[in-house]
Amino acid sequence: MRCPRCSSTEDRVIDSRVSKDGSAIRRRRECASCGHRYSTAETILREGLVVIKRDGRREDFDRSKILTGLRKACEKRPINAEQLNLLLEDVMDQLEAHYDAEIPSLAIGEAVMQQLKRIDAIAYIRFASVYKDINDLAALAEEINHLESRSR
Repeated sequence: MRCPRCSSTEDRVIDSRVSKDGSAIRRRRECASCGHRYSTAETILREGLVVIKRDGRREDFDRSKILTGLRKACEKRPINAEQLNLLLEDVMDQLEAHYDAEIPSLAIGEAVMQQLKRIDAIAYIRFASVYKDINDLAALAEEINHLESRSR
């Protein structure tokens, strides 16, 4: 690891903790050169995954794109970073169970919405409004009514 302050590669691990679901390890490190302390995360690499976009294009899977969308949808909601990471891991596990190396973007969006619906209705509506390209109040009201009817 390279120190974010001085760029030295000499450090030592002070503490290691496994995440609640066991999918990541968080390490607290201290730079041997400047003494700066910082954290790193170790997760499983999912290599070789390709996303098939709606228009047929293919691009490398980028976990950070999903996380960015989730963060925007969950902004100012009572959802912490650990919950978002768990949600993302659930989505990844679900997708890997159904697809091999190529995953349709539609499947990713649907899996994210399914998980968001389970934890926060407002975050779900925010994500769905962008994902489904909802651009008028009638369509938004229809989505909310559909969500309310399923929660009863």
